[in-house]
Amino acid sequence: MTFSHAARILAYLVLIVGASQLVLGVIIATEALLPYEQALARYAPGAPNSGSVIDRGIQKLIIAVALGTLAEISFRLLKMRGEQ
Repeated sequence: MTFSHAARILAYLVLIVGASQLVLGVIIATEALLPYEQALARYAPGAPNSGSVIDRGIQKLIIAVALGTLAEISFRLLKMRGEQ
């Protein structure tokens, strides 16, 4: 049960980080804050382009959904067994 709660919390945290990274990549790509090169250097140091920032955000969102689904399955199984 402890691992189920930890997985749920981790899924929410990864979801927040992934969504913020996705939004940041889109903001950099549209040059909403600064010109492209300056925004990329300031907000995503080490990233070759805004597309890679967006890709990492999408990957984190997929991981968060998968982890959240596994946590919900775990809680549902505990509920069916009457352990919760």
